[in-house]
Amino acid sequence: MTNYKIIFALIVMSFYGYAQSRDLPNFSDLAEEASPGVVNITSSKTVNNRNSYGRGFGDPRYDEFFERFFGQQPRPSTPRENSRPVVSTGSGFFISDDGFLLTNNHVVEDADEITVSLGDRREFKAEVIGTDERSDVALLKIDAENLPFLKIGKSKQLKVGEWVVAIGSPFQLRFSVTSGIVSAKGRSIPNGSDSTYVPFIQTDVAINPGNSGGPLFNLEGEVIGINSQIYTRSGGYMGVSFAIPIDYAMDVADQLKENGYVARGWLGVSIQEINSQLAEALDMDVPKGALISQIIEGSPAEKSGLEEEDVILFFDGEEIFYSSDLPLTVGSIRPGSEVNAMVLRDGKNKTIQVTVGELPKDPSIAFNDTNKNALGITVENQNDEDQKPFVKGVRVTSVDLEGIAYTSGIRRGDVIYALARTRINNVSEFRDVLSKLDMERNTTIGVSRNGNKRILSLNLSK
Repeated sequence: MTNYKIIFALIVMSFYGYAQSRDLPNFSDLAEEASPGVVNITSSKTVNNRNSYGRGFGDPRYDEFFERFFGQQPRPSTPRENSRPVVSTGSGFFISDDGFLLTNNHVVEDADEITVSLGDRREFKAEVIGTDERSDVALLKIDAENLPFLKIGKSKQLKVGEWVVAIGSPFQLRFSVTSGIVSAKGRSIPNGSDSTYVPFIQTDVAINPGNSGGPLFNLEGEVIGINSQIYTRSGGYMGVSFAIPIDYAMDVADQLKENGYVARGWLGVSIQEINSQLAEALDMDVPKGALISQIIEGSPAEKSGLEEEDVILFFDGEEIFYSSDLPLTVGSIRPGSEVNAMVLRDGKNKTIQVTVGELPKDPSIAFNDTNKNALGITVENQNDEDQKPFVKGVRVTSVDLEGIAYTSGIRRGDVIYALARTRINNVSEFRDVLSKLDMERNTTIGVSRNGNKRILSLNLSK
């Protein structure tokens, strides 16, 4: 009897495993149909001595955060004396049959020559139609017709937990297929670049150097994202990857094709997250929304009547639950649009009509979620009581641990009274001097800490 029970148990287990396998998706048809529209991209450029380290793996600004997928050689122990060629690789995909394709900006950034390789082993030189560093999207074109382009889906319809598939060339293993699920949507991630305006899709799809710029598919075989970044401490996949939503990327591509640049919405405010203590102080039942802590003079926010200490709860009909939701929402609106903002002011909800402005090209004056500028710090004006015992200047309220300021010795609570040998009295003067800095050369910064003045070297050329 014992043997019969064992056999019966094995049959049940086999049937259960078969039933489970039938519930899992089969990606073979998708891979076969979509692969011809995916390409391998090789870009080459010549770098000089000062830039020979590049921005690839080994750069301390990215080792602990989000690696981009350059595929460059590791940084040498000492810089080379002469210029040298650097080859980067990535992926891309056709969006039309007449040669237009999308990839990541960092795959082709500053490239002297770009080669696109198709699955049928044909190769073409590509022309850069336009690039957008903020979104990390690049639009290319090759001189060919009747190309196998991919179907474009709707990333807004994507659901957390949904199966997704990536096709690309990790580690030069061309046209590799990996799968996973959508882990989260609308991620705003710090990665050393101005990417707070991209609502990233987070997945657990295996993505590695070389996948960058390749398509992310839903089970219908439609592109719903562009694989862009990974979270890593090792340089390789660690279970968390990020893709640019295709709705967002196609809007960028359309603007690059039409205008040669991308215009984004802008309010001109500094905002902060609302914690439970602030929520109680503001008579809020739930800590949510974006608290306006500062408004730029002459900005769209000031002209529209928004005020400091307003809490933005809805913007253009979109709920602002976390403060990081606001720049994502505002950035997706075309400049000049008139929208409604619902704010909490003095304990009451108030609707304000806002005319959205255009995001400045200079990130030092484009206030975002943390109001961090090119130095990686947040600053504010001092009040009269602050200035009496110490010096005039701007107070540092937060410091990015990976930023230029931190590595130069600047800390939270410091007062910056001079920058590039120019006296600083307020935030407006600080932004003005910062916008004129030569980011290729080191300069000086005057810092007061506990009443003691020091002159530090600001290492801009790192």
